[in-house]
Amino acid sequence: MVVIVDTITNPLRPRHPEKVNRPDSASPPKPDWIRVRAPNTRGYADTRNIVRSNGLHTVCEEAGCPNIGECWDKKHATFMIMGDTCTRACAFCNVKTGLPNALDAAEPRNVAEAVAKLGLAHVVITSVDRDDLVDGGAEHFAETIRAIRTACPSTTIEILTPDFLRKEGALEVVVAAKPDVFNHNLETVPSRYLTVRPGARYFHSIRLLQRVKELDPTIFTKSGIMVGLGEERHEVQQVMDDLRSADVDFLTIGQYLQPTRKHHAVMRYVPPDEFASYEKVAYTKGFLMVSASPLTRSSHHAGEDFARLKAARAASAR
Repeated sequence: MVVIVDTITNPLRPRHPEKVNRPDSASPPKPDWIRVRAPNTRGYADTRNIVRSNGLHTVCEEAGCPNIGECWDKKHATFMIMGDTCTRACAFCNVKTGLPNALDAAEPRNVAEAVAKLGLAHVVITSVDRDDLVDGGAEHFAETIRAIRTACPSTTIEILTPDFLRKEGALEVVVAAKPDVFNHNLETVPSRYLTVRPGARYFHSIRLLQRVKELDPTIFTKSGIMVGLGEERHEVQQVMDDLRSADVDFLTIGQYLQPTRKHHAVMRYVPPDEFASYEKVAYTKGFLMVSASPLTRSSHHAGEDFARLKAARAASAR
């Protein structure tokens, strides 16, 4: 379980100050199918050294991803731009919350250099929410995409963005930079938003994804949710329908894991056969790609999935 105190930059600063006084929420014991090995390989160490030497952050570390050992062993890292501190306080997320620092103008170049050092054929770039910025960080996303294109012309780029809520024109800036995949996660079903994702608006996120396709139909769109937060099966199926109405290509569904006792509790560990059922249903609704399993995360196997996504689009066009 991830600790709630930031012991790296300031041992006295709470990682989640808004959660410190919340009562503990106990989750049931983890089942066997959710367990992973501790990261200790040479590839993992090499990836960590490249990330550190370029002064970068990754969502793999900041969000406590269970797949970090597997991905970093293959030198696959999801870079998190615009700092390590988020202006939102979602009940599920382990990323630090608070007032972020100013943007680092050198970060786009540093990310591009790390992508080149890792030799990535496909890279995923995400960020913290930056509600403090006029454009929500849209131009910084665009600069990072352009820097990677310059340094690594053959690398395909997937972005996982915030919702840019109340940031007029921000989405257009990001889409104009032409990422190959535009991902924005819904995270959960509408009925759980007030407790799980209170700073966001479900239908705004749906409209954001729909608008990407209107601006550039060639960009693949992607979204994901977590299960185990108290949702009902029919609600998950409704989310699928809403995403298809927005012409979203790729859906991911994974098990929510509680970062600390101060975060939202796991209400249920969904068994693997239910994930398989969700995947079958999603394909019948018209998604080009679906990844549903207990350990599925947005950027897990992103490179392989992108190749399959392109092949699925080509097959559907015949």
